[in-house]
Amino acid sequence: MTTFLWVVVGLLVILVIALIVGLVISSGSERALVEKRLGQYIQGDASEPARNADDSALTAWVNKRVEKSSAGDRIARSLARADLKLKVAEYFALIVISIIGIGLLGWVLGGMEFGPLGTVSFIIGGVVGFFLPGFYVRRQQARRLLKFGDQLSDMLNLMVNGLRAGYSTMQAMEAVSKELPSPICDEFRRVVQEMQLGISMQAALENLHRRIPSDDLDFVITAMNVQREVGGNLSEILDTISFTIRERVRIKGEIRVLTAQVRTSGQAMSLIPIALAIFLWFLNRDYMMSFFDRGPLCGFGALGCAAALIVSGYFIMMRIADIEV
Repeated sequence: MTTFLWVVVGLLVILVIALIVGLVISSGSERALVEKRLGQYIQGDASEPARNADDSALTAWVNKRVEKSSAGDRIARSLARADLKLKVAEYFALIVISIIGIGLLGWVLGGMEFGPLGTVSFIIGGVVGFFLPGFYVRRQQARRLLKFGDQLSDMLNLMVNGLRAGYSTMQAMEAVSKELPSPICDEFRRVVQEMQLGISMQAALENLHRRIPSDDLDFVITAMNVQREVGGNLSEILDTISFTIRERVRIKGEIRVLTAQVRTSGQAMSLIPIALAIFLWFLNRDYMMSFFDRGPLCGFGALGCAAALIVSGYFIMMRIADIEV
């Protein structure tokens, strides 16, 4: 039994280390890796996975199977928006590692039982591991989108100054890719590279909007496309848009501050019951099993009602805090 315990603990440590290493590598921004996968964005669809010569046979096989599915397309687009250098197959592998690793951790914390209770502990850990990578991707998307929106007015000011100094539109975007910080410089560097490879400006800007689904960016891209079709002074148009976006960002920041208490309360009030239930399961299992003293139907019914109330309360509070500008 002791040998088996050490084997399980060693396997758990290896899986957790692999998960951490995968997250660290995926969050890096190595220029060579970005250049290698530029083909992901120049095919007219930001969700199409890049094909590299150094892919493993398993990765290539899984990518070939999932790239035609709607789920694979959605995951590839989410990874691109989060700027994570992962293929869909690698993301699936990360989910499997997370499920097994955190599931084993839950099993160990649950007393390493082999009966139904040990299975429940493993399932609890596995469910947490299943949602953990998706939560990380969505968090990276939100942070990157917010940071991009805050930098958009500075980007427009730089483009306006460049156009007034005699730059072409492409030269102005190249200046943005060199002068401004990440993430806006990375995105406009991709736009410039696509245009240098022969992609039209309209298609390159559409790919940019797929990666950054921002209403303000859509406004800028529409103005640039209309100006290319009908003509006009692009610097004045962008200057006006820059003022509008700057005011919108200021108002959004004020609203975000005013609604921070509601959003934080909604998140805390939703997570505390779930975290408390998991904590009590591993700390005082007899207390949690009292839900089922009068039968499984009563216990699962009570837990189901609690879950429904938590979900409905969370979405109601988030709806209250969601104010359109």
